[in-house]
Amino acid sequence: MKTIVFIGSNKYGTSRAALTVAKEMGYAVILFTDKHSHLEFAEVDQAILIKDLLNEQRITYEILLLQKTGKQICACVSFIDPYVAYAARLSKLLGLKVVSLQPLSIMENKITLRETIKHLPITPVYWITHPEDSLQNINGNSPLPLPLVIKAPVSNGSKDVFMVTTAAELTKAIGYLRDKYPNSSLLIEEFLEGSQYLVELVVHNGVLKFMEVLEQDVIYNGKFIVGAYQYPAILEETLRINLITHISDIMRELGFSNGSCHMELKLVQNEWKLIEINPRMSGGVMNQIIEEGTGINLLKEILNTYLGEEPAFTKTKSKYVNATYLTIQSRGKLLKVKGKEQALAHPGVTYVYVKPLKGTVLKKPYSMGDRYACIIAVSETEAQAKEIAQAAAKEIKFYIEPF
Repeated sequence: MKTIVFIGSNKYGTSRAALTVAKEMGYAVILFTDKHSHLEFAEVDQAILIKDLLNEQRITYEILLLQKTGKQICACVSFIDPYVAYAARLSKLLGLKVVSLQPLSIMENKITLRETIKHLPITPVYWITHPEDSLQNINGNSPLPLPLVIKAPVSNGSKDVFMVTTAAELTKAIGYLRDKYPNSSLLIEEFLEGSQYLVELVVHNGVLKFMEVLEQDVIYNGKFIVGAYQYPAILEETLRINLITHISDIMRELGFSNGSCHMELKLVQNEWKLIEINPRMSGGVMNQIIEEGTGINLLKEILNTYLGEEPAFTKTKSKYVNATYLTIQSRGKLLKVKGKEQALAHPGVTYVYVKPLKGTVLKKPYSMGDRYACIIAVSETEAQAKEIAQAAAKEIKFYIEPF
């Protein structure tokens, strides 16, 4: 039977939705996982538990066993960091249709990416500090211009990204990341003031086939947390054209001819600056946002790209979509959640998701994983979609026992 192999999955979000989409496309779904709780995923035909998913020899052996039982492996993919380029490498070993392996590997390391495209104007000012460097040597004898953003090169999400405004904060952030990643260099970037955007991309045979831009509402409370997405982002035509030019330049420099990725950018005084690129579709409810707004099942077309098929990006509708996330500002054990049905009852609300179960310990947002509910609203205007989502969000109440 025609089969798609997935390396890793989260319990919720894009990586889990990809399993369902593959099943709906008529493929047998094989999941390699390192989590016991994922063995019972209903949309998976066979889950194989492996403690270390980066054990290439073991994964290859298991895939060969699958082939011997009659499984026709058509693709090996992952929507989870750090397995995206790894899955592409396995595909190459298996003689499958291969997406752009080397560019995906470059994207997985923030420092390597910056160094590869450092001459492009979309790249912000940055410095690299190595494990053996003293802070005084990072910028010669000159102090670094504050504020700054400090990042670990292979970590994704917000938990290992720090904004610092004083020399003391800079020393503390670098010390923390050096303790956590003692053998790794660190990336230091200028802090960029401006609106923030996310761009979903699919490239097929060297052609940019899909590009959709969303505006992000970023909350900063010591960490950068995306509180909402607005689709589509409202951009002047000149800015959109400039963005396409920048993206084309980046794809050419990376040699990215087949695959998908997403970029985060800031618009600084009408100039685009790249925050980062991730070598996969964005997580969370991104597929629902795109499908509600365009009618395109982006995950399906990304899988088609991995399968070597021609992806189809025909819009069947054009709507404004707002996805608003909920966080809390105190710590405690969840007793109950109320208001989901009331939120769903708001006209225009198409999706309400509450993540934590009773007894879960909730806390202030430290990473994207600390967003505890999501409301998606659809309307004919940007303002109305946002208004509906925010009104529905007020219906959700978390009852917690502080401690």
